Amino acid sequence: MTIYQYKIGRSLLLLGFFLYAAGCKIPAIVQTTPHDALPAVYQPGSDTTNLSVLPWRSFFTDRNLADLIDTALKNNQELMITLQEIEIARNEIRSRKAALLPSVGFRAGAGFEKVGRYTSQGAGDASTEITPGRPVPEVLPDYLVALQANWEIDIWKKLRNAKKAALTRYLATVEGRNFVLTNLIAEVANTYYELLALDNQLVIVRQNIDLQKNALEVIKVQKEAARTTELAVKKFEAEVLGSRSLEFDILQQIKETENRLHLLLGRYPREIPRAKGDLQDLVPQVVRAGIPSQLLANRPDIKQAELQLTAARLDVKVARAEFYPSFGISGTLGFQAFNPSYLVHLPESLLGSLVGDLAGPLINRNAIRAEFNNANAKQVQALYQYEKTVLNAYLEVATQLSRIDNLGRSYELKAQQVAALTRSIEVSNDLFKSARADYLEVLMTQRDALETKLELVETQKNRLNAVVNIYRQLGGGWR
Repeated sequence: MTIYQYKIGRSLLLLGFFLYAAGCKIPAIVQTTPHDALPAVYQPGSDTTNLSVLPWRSFFTDRNLADLIDTALKNNQELMITLQEIEIARNEIRSRKAALLPSVGFRAGAGFEKVGRYTSQGAGDASTEITPGRPVPEVLPDYLVALQANWEIDIWKKLRNAKKAALTRYLATVEGRNFVLTNLIAEVANTYYELLALDNQLVIVRQNIDLQKNALEVIKVQKEAARTTELAVKKFEAEVLGSRSLEFDILQQIKETENRLHLLLGRYPREIPRAKGDLQDLVPQVVRAGIPSQLLANRPDIKQAELQLTAARLDVKVARAEFYPSFGISGTLGFQAFNPSYLVHLPESLLGSLVGDLAGPLINRNAIRAEFNNANAKQVQALYQYEKTVLNAYLEVATQLSRIDNLGRSYELKAQQVAALTRSIEVSNDLFKSARADYLEVLMTQRDALETKLELVETQKNRLNAVVNIYRQLGGGWR
């Protein structure tokens, strides 16, 4: 056997030992598969027609509302923050891609060295002449210009899996942006409808104040005619003052709601154009919820959680690859001399090296095991987060469908109640004028009518908000 063959055999033996040592007792990857399947339908008789496929411009037909949503999509700071998260994730992909390629750098340096005369290098330098009669200087300068390259060969797919994990997280941030879009559009719409409801309630209160003032004038006339007492006059005055106080409460709520809307729009306060008609004239859209399995494709938060679970699984593979040895290649090519003028003398000043490096953990593997266990735990955590997100999505839709149904029935009954109480105001006034009813009956009738009218507006607002929320919860708005 030649020396060359012996060296090759020894290298292969060492390689085998490294592979064996690195491969023994490597912990297993925890398998993460979602457990429970979604129910087939939300309620009997459901079909696959889904409201969420409508673009938001088709869903919201109010021109003023559409303009507000457009403004929010351009200016909202939370959305801008999310876009920067996408940019950060995109740069992480570039970083992971670069790790797969050789890194090449430029190096230039200058220095000096003095070695002891009674050393092998010093003794050799003392007897060496660069040119006849000119020995090597005792203090030896050193000049270097070179290119250096390093490359880790991705045998175990560690770097490729890290790149895939970065790409998956980038896609997750895109879904996160879509989720922010969906929520932002819904928040703007809900706040807009709340503003319309407050406008309507303000009109109702002012109408009621006028009605109470007229009743107060009637009471004063009747007191002068000795048909009633000062107590009745004071009671009606107190009722007018209470309604005027309620008017200012609503004005403050309008201002607070406008400012909350301005925050969503990312701008300082200004006039908010909005519909001036009766809120009761707005007819909520017919809701088509489709089937639960469509949530997996339509809800951005579910897709984001799914992508984060995929990235966590890739992280486990990356952490597991740390148990195996890594193989790297490094090389240098350049010029080196103790005199700058000698750098261009070839081949004497030429410098070159090519080194292969095999490195793997042998003894202290606790840190690697800890990182692997952390990656495994985060993978399980991501699985539970995914299952929680899916469950939450289903329950949100199911709850909202029930809410829409019950709000519709409540609205019909409350509308009948308002009609009955509005008629009772006229009746009580006529009876009071003919002395067949006392002033307390008139007061209570007006008070009940006001409260019921305000509640009717609130119920209508809740109906509109419920339709907006089901649109969001089904995954609409981001397309």
